[in-house]
This record gives sequence, C-alpha cells and structure tokens, in this order.
Amino acid sequence: MSVAVNRRNFLRAGATAAGGLMLGFYLPDRKARAAETPATGNKLNAFVLVGNDDIVTLYIHKAEMGQGTVTSLSMLLAEELECDWSKIRTEFPGVNPAYGGFQGVVGSQSIRSSYTSLRQAGAGARDMLLQAAAQKWGVDKSSCRAEKSTVINTATNARLTYGSLAEAASKLPPPGSVTLKDASQFKIVGKPTKRLDTPGKVDGSTTFGIDIRLPNMLYAVLQRCPVFGGTVASFDDTNAKTVPGVKRVIKISNGVAVVADNTWAAMEGRRKLTVQWDEGKVAANSTPGITQSFAEATQQTDGAPQRKVGDASAALATAAKNLDAIYQTPYLAHATMEPLNCTAWVRSDGAEVWASTQMQSGARTIAAQKSGLPQDKVQIHSEYMGGGFGRRGGSDYVGEAVEIAKAFDVPVKLTWSREDDMQHDTYRPASYCRFAGGVDADGWPVAWTASIACPAFAGANTSTEGVRDIAYAIPNFQVHYHDVNPGVPVSYWRSVGYSQNTFFAESFLDEMAHAGGKDPVDLRRRLLATNGRLLAALELAANKAGWGKPLPAGWGRGVSVVNNIGSNTVQIAEVSVEKGKLKVHRVVCAVDCGAVVNPAGVQQQIASGIAFGLSAALKGGITIKNGRVEQGNFHQYDVVRIDEMPKVEVHIVPSQAASGGIGEASTPGIAPAVCNAIFAATGKRIRQLPIRPEDLA
Repeated sequence: MSVAVNRRNFLRAGATAAGGLMLGFYLPDRKARAAETPATGNKLNAFVLVGNDDIVTLYIHKAEMGQGTVTSLSMLLAEELECDWSKIRTEFPGVNPAYGGFQGVVGSQSIRSSYTSLRQAGAGARDMLLQAAAQKWGVDKSSCRAEKSTVINTATNARLTYGSLAEAASKLPPPGSVTLKDASQFKIVGKPTKRLDTPGKVDGSTTFGIDIRLPNMLYAVLQRCPVFGGTVASFDDTNAKTVPGVKRVIKISNGVAVVADNTWAAMEGRRKLTVQWDEGKVAANSTPGITQSFAEATQQTDGAPQRKVGDASAALATAAKNLDAIYQTPYLAHATMEPLNCTAWVRSDGAEVWASTQMQSGARTIAAQKSGLPQDKVQIHSEYMGGGFGRRGGSDYVGEAVEIAKAFDVPVKLTWSREDDMQHDTYRPASYCRFAGGVDADGWPVAWTASIACPAFAGANTSTEGVRDIAYAIPNFQVHYHDVNPGVPVSYWRSVGYSQNTFFAESFLDEMAHAGGKDPVDLRRRLLATNGRLLAALELAANKAGWGKPLPAGWGRGVSVVNNIGSNTVQIAEVSVEKGKLKVHRVVCAVDCGAVVNPAGVQQQIASGIAFGLSAALKGGITIKNGRVEQGNFHQYDVVRIDEMPKVEVHIVPSQAASGGIGEASTPGIAPAVCNAIFAATGKRIRQLPIRPEDLA
C-alpha cells in the first residue's frame, strides 16, 4: 500500500560524522496511539543508520527485558528496507530531549506502537538507496530493485551495496510517500526468527544494569524502614564504619546508605548499622485485618460504578437459580532475576545514570529532581533488564542512587539485595471480589454482579479490568469498585488488573455453567456468539485440546478466555489431583494477537506468561505483619520449578488485524484454567490464591 509521509515531521535524513545514511522518524507513544494522534508536529524519536560498512543500526527508545523487542522491531525495519538480516544491529540511545515524548515500554506496547512507523522508515530508506543507485547508473528508479542490502540494476544485473550508496543517499530528500509491502510479500515478518540478543546473553557479553563497572566507582546499599512509609528517627554508624572498605554512611530521604569499596563491604557495614525508626501508621496493618477491610468494603452499596447493563438486581430477584461467591488474591512481588540496581554519577555540570529501566523518561525525571539539575543535563544509559514485569517501570531505585551519588565526586552503584527487592517492592495489589449471579430456567446466565475491593494505583480501570470489560453477552450486568488503601505500595505487575480479575471472572463463569448444567465451553460459545475473534480462538483451543474427550479418573480440563493488551487468548489446562497433590500436565493455548511479527517470539512469550502466572497461582503470595513483608527470598516466595512446568502447546490464529501485545497475554488465563480443571477433576472449587494443599484434600 502507498502511505503518505510528512517529510518534516516523520522522516528526516542526513549524514553522520562517520558517514552513511541516518534517517530519523517518529514512533507514537501510548497516549498518541490512544488519541490516534498523527505524526505531524511530533519530534523524531527513533533513528536508523545505514553505514558505509553495510551494517544497519536501529536506535530506538524502547527497552528489552526478555520479551524479544529488539528482534521484532528489527524485523519490521528489515522487511521494508530489504537489508541482509545478518547485518542488522540495535542500540538503546538513552533519553534525548530532542526526541520528545515518552521513552520507555509498558503494557506490551512496543510492537503495537511501532508496527507501521518502522515499516515506513524502512521503506523510506530503501527508496532513497534505490534513488541513489539510479542516479549513479543514470537510469530510472523503476529499473532498480533492492535485495539483501544491495540494489540491483534489473537491465544489466549490476549491483551496488547499501554501504556504497549510503553517503549519496544521505544527500537526497526523503520520499513524500512510500509503498509498503502486502503481507503476502513478506520475507522476514511472520516467519519464526532467532532472537538477536540470544548470543550475547549466552556468552556473557550483554551488559545488564548490574554489570556496570566504571573507573573509581563506589558501591552502596541502603537500609530502608521495614515498615512502609516509615522514616529514620536516628542511627548509629559506629560499628558499620569498622568494616574494612566502608567509606561513608549517609542519610538520604528513604533511609541510611552505606558506601564502600565493594558491594560485600557495603552489605557487611549495613548489617552492623543501628537504626531507630519512626514506623508510622502502617505498622498497625497485617494481612488478616487488610482482608477484613476488603470484605467490609464489598458489603457496602456506595462503590464506584464501573459498568451497568440492564437491571441486574431485578434479574437476580427473578432468576430461576442464584449463586454467590467470594474470591480473593494476595499481594504479589515481581521477583525479577536481576535485583534492582542503578549506577549514578552526579557532577556540577551534569549527571549520568546507568540503569536497567522500562521507563527512560521517568528515570531522567527523578534523576533531575534528586540531583537538582535540569533534565537536559541528565543522561540515561539504558541497559538490558534481567526481568521487569512492570517493576522497572518505577524509578524509585534510580532516585535513591542519584541521591546517594550526589554526596560523592565519583560514580556510585546502588545494589538491592534479594530481600530488599522482595520487601520493598511495589506489589501487585491484593484484591477481593464478591459475586452474585443468576441463571434462567434453561440454565443460561441472566444476571451478574461484582463488587471489587483493592488498592488503586492508576484509577479504578486497572483495579476492575478483567471483570468490568468481559466480552460475554450477559443481559444484566453490574460492577462496583471500592478503593481500600492499607498503605502497601502497589503498581503494575505483568498483565496488571487482569492478573487477578480474570481468575475471578473466569472461575465464577464456570460456577454459573455448573449451576445451569452447561458445559463450560458450550456456555462460552453461546455468550461469545457475536465476538468472532474470541470465538475462533475458543474453537481452536477446544479442538486442539480434545475438549470433551475422556480423561483418566482424577483428571480434569478447565478453560479460560481473556482479551487483554489487544490479544485474544484461550487456555485449556489438563490437571490431575492424586492424594491431594496437584499436577498440571498440559496447557493448550490459542491466541489471536493480530498480525504476527515473529511467531517464535509469540511461542516463547505465551509459555513465559504461563510459567509466570502458574507460579503465582500455585505458590505466590506476599503477606503483611505489623506493616512488614514476611517473605524475604525464594525459600519463602517460590516459583514453578522445571519438573512442575506443564507441556505448553501454542496455536496462533491466522490474522492480519492490528497487532496486539503478547508479553502479558497468557499470564491472566492460566490460574482460572487450572482451577476450573481442578473442579472438573475433584468437584472442589478454588476461590483463593495461591492454591493451598488443604484446598485439594
């Protein structure tokens, strides 16, 4: 298709000091996409360099935390540029004020915000290289074609490499319009492709935030109040200073920092530090009381309305059969393999920050605030992340590092221990949901109400998504929300509100199917009759899983359906329960995520999301006692081990719809699929996570 391009605001070309063709372009951020803001007037925020050595480098303001971003984005560019895949490279340029707008990644937005723009940039660069070759040969551009980083004269079969043309192309104006390929012409996009970042992660050459080493660098750890919101009353650093290597002990806004020649010395110094805390009001809160406050809130009638269809109260009063249920989930930690860390160097003329961060813009903002420098004097170096899951969308650890480094004239690296990371997280909120439902004389749902209580961090939408916006055609439907804040910090966690609310909604829908005497898949078929994409995914999953086929005694299948981050995902879990022991044997997942860039990446991320969600369903739980987190390390906050991981089968629904996200698509559905399968196997309904042995006995 032919796409008009605003040359002033979308594509801008030029040469670099080292030579070659540098093309700048605009990738819309999340807000711009939501508002359908056109490129006109926006600053360039991504660049591609075609070097004289034939190497193509994509500089882009996204982040890589294992979701395959660098590979998929490069595939989009390479497809239209017609470059040799073996010669493509990627770099994270950090935050540049000239880019403008938001820099970072959240909500599985990387592909969704880049799919068309990157293709346009690749097509624009290809066009300019074709024009440069045509001028050199003295022929019309139409007699030239591009292939594997070369331009071929179709009349003579003469060839010129992109590197040999880059300098000349940089002197040409960008095209006013570009022609994008039809999907049927794709050579790279839509084909399983090995990830570009794998070799460096295998051989150790990839740099993560925790790998940063700088000349004269010092190392810091921070003693924070064990109670959320607590502050330092006083401290005694006498014993801490006796530890060899400890340089200084300083108080900052969030605690007391020990700075030393190495991380071990800093940690040893912290162990000998004595701090008196003003614990504050959160010290009165513990998990039983928090749960009780949620329960009391859901019994109130003054909740904030989230969605209303028909008259649920009247329908419940006349339903042939009614049912009620209460579901609850705990706080969850992110527990990334790479604990939080940040290196900062604050000087009078500027500051530099090296961090594994999902939010380069947010990191620069807090670094400027803590250093007292203007933002244009702060440079962010983006590093690979050893896991993010939403935690590295926050910048608290960056602010701490900058505040400590401000007291020194050399770089300082702040490292969180595993206990720091688990006990000072910004957690997935605990949540509590009170359901009421009704079915008619034929067993079909006629009414559904939900009252949800949990802490808010981004408004009621994230707290109720997954219940409020279910796609099922239930004629009378009502959802209310109660914001209850016990003082435990909460934020984004992989799949956000869907992570708990899909468990609530899909489990309760199964209860309604059972109450009405309906097969769980048949019920969903009927309620999704007008939703073609979800229905197609459901049919594919049911077929591949062998839904309805007999299983051995003590085995069961369970289903879940969810539409989040622009993708439609159906999971069917196959489990057994023997002598109170649960085994998840198999998970079949069908996903319609729109146009697929890298099918191998989709397969990987679906399996990854299932492993992440299954860990939470079987083992995850953060509990509070006297305002403190009780868990400190993986012996208390376990994850699924290799022998516990089920066989995962992923089936992609062919589609050319707009691309959805994939990094968070499968996390919400695994818990309800497993719990519904447990019910099918045992008749025991799981309404609280994590699944406890006593629930299965």
